[in-house]
Formats: sequence, structure tokens, C-alpha cells
Amino acid sequence: MEILDLRHFSAVDLRPLLDDETRVWERLLSWDYTGSAEMILRYVDAKILPGYAAVERGRVFGYSFFVYEGSKGVIGDLFVANGGRLPDSRQVELRLLTHVIETLQQSPGIHRVEAQLLAHDANAVARPFLETGFQRHPRLFMVLPFANLGAEQIPLHSEVEIRPWTEADYQPSAAVITASYRGHVDAQINDQYHALSGSLRFLNNIVRFPGCGVFDPGSSFVALDRRAHTLIGLILCSRVRQDVGHVTQVCVLPEYRSRRVGESLLATTVAALRKRNFSMLSLTVTEANAKAVALYKRMHFDSKRIFDAFVWEG
Repeated sequence: MEILDLRHFSAVDLRPLLDDETRVWERLLSWDYTGSAEMILRYVDAKILPGYAAVERGRVFGYSFFVYEGSKGVIGDLFVANGGRLPDSRQVELRLLTHVIETLQQSPGIHRVEAQLLAHDANAVARPFLETGFQRHPRLFMVLPFANLGAEQIPLHSEVEIRPWTEADYQPSAAVITASYRGHVDAQINDQYHALSGSLRFLNNIVRFPGCGVFDPGSSFVALDRRAHTLIGLILCSRVRQDVGHVTQVCVLPEYRSRRVGESLLATTVAALRKRNFSMLSLTVTEANAKAVALYKRMHFDSKRIFDAFVWEG
């Protein structure tokens, strides 16, 4: 087995592997990974995707890639096919990650590295991260199947209005995200929340790119203070399968969190998806965010898996 630079290969070399990964995402997460896979293959063909590939007898059976965002590196994916005649897949995963981490930590100007490996169980590939100084944050992947779900009505505070999200909400939404995550554990995991410019980039990635599914404006909403006419909360949802939605962002300004605004936003999204014959809604939440976890459990979300987020500060 060899570990080689990903830029030595073409989309033809990686397509069978990405087809395998697409099936894994469907099985584990009810997630159609096709859009993400096609985007990865386009970048591979353009020779602009940094990363490494595991090769056995000329066949690519594993890969990991990363991207540079200013002074930050983000590990985008890790996948190894688990065929009976292939080398032990876990050891290959660890070797690939070791190469990626070493490259990022030694890259000039890189002072931070982030990774969230949604399709890997917590602790499964933690060793190379923890041995190189990363902090680990367990996160939950939670699901709400709509079958047999009652039509729960959440009373909305009289001073709060909920309406569909629009393009005009970009700037105020970014301001709400920045304020909502100030001092929050999730701001340790994603440094885009630290500043308005970062929150705008975060929104742009959600709305414009298929990395977290295809943005679905029909199930995305904002909450407004009726008196002040200001945006106080939002929920953004993407379609990750034809009949499955995924919450990519939900937040409420701290001073409004006692008014059940978050519950109302979630209930509004659920109602909109059910009306369009979706079968399920999923979301991710940091395990340490106990209040949010408790809210989702009250709303009948179940924890389907635990995965890790890793952060390194150089």
C-alpha cells in the first residue's frame, strides 16, 4: 500500500471510491452525498484539491482532503473502502489523517486546524488528533422521523413574528449568528462565528454550496421582534435527500431565549417539511450544549450517532 498526493489522480480514479462513500452516507445518515461527491471529483480533475490517497495495486481505496481558508486549515473528508482483501481500513484511516495533520500543521501561515468527521464514530480516529495537540468536542447527530409524529403547536410570544428567510436577511442573520455564539462552545469549534465577516462566509457556504445539502428556502425561517422590527433568531434548513431535511443553523439572541423562540422556529420548519411530504429532519449539536440537547429531546429528536469535532490552535 502507498499513500500518495491526491493531485496525482483523476475523477476516473476516485469515482468508484466516491460511489462507495455515497452508499455509506445514505446508510448511516439518510444523506444523499451525490452532490458533494461530484463537487469533490471536479476539484480532483482540476488538480486543486490538496490531500492524500491510499493506493493498493493501482487502485485508490481511501482518501482524505483538506482546504485552506486564510490562516486556517479544514479537514474536509476521510473515507476508506472496507473490502475483505484490502489492508485494515482503520489503520489506513489513521495513516491518511497523520499525513493530512502533519501537512497542515507544517504549512506556513496556518495557525488553526478544524475537522468534523460526521460519518465516523466518536473516538474511532481520535488518536492522531489527540497526539498532535487537538481538542476534541463530541457532537450528536440527531433525527426526527415524521411518521406517527403529532401536530404539536408551540405557543409563540405575542411580540415575536416568524416569517420565511429571504436573501435580504443575509446581513442581519450574520449579526444574529455572531451575537448568539459569543462565548459559546460552538465558537470554539468553528471560528467563523467570532466575527461578522466569518458569519457571512458561513452563511454563504450554507446557501451557495452543496457541502451540507442543497439549501431549502421553503423550510428556512427568521424570527422578528414585532416592536423593534429587528431579526432575533433564525433557522436554516437544507435538503440532504429528496425527502430528508437537515438543520444547518438555528440560533436565537441570548436576551430572547426565554420566549420559546427556538422551539417555534423548529416547529415551523417541521410543519413546512411535513406539508411537502418530507419523512425526516436531522441536525447536529455539540454534546456540551446541554440546553440545546434537552430542547431537541423534548421535541422528540433521537440521538442516532456520536461523532467528533477536533480543533488545533498553533
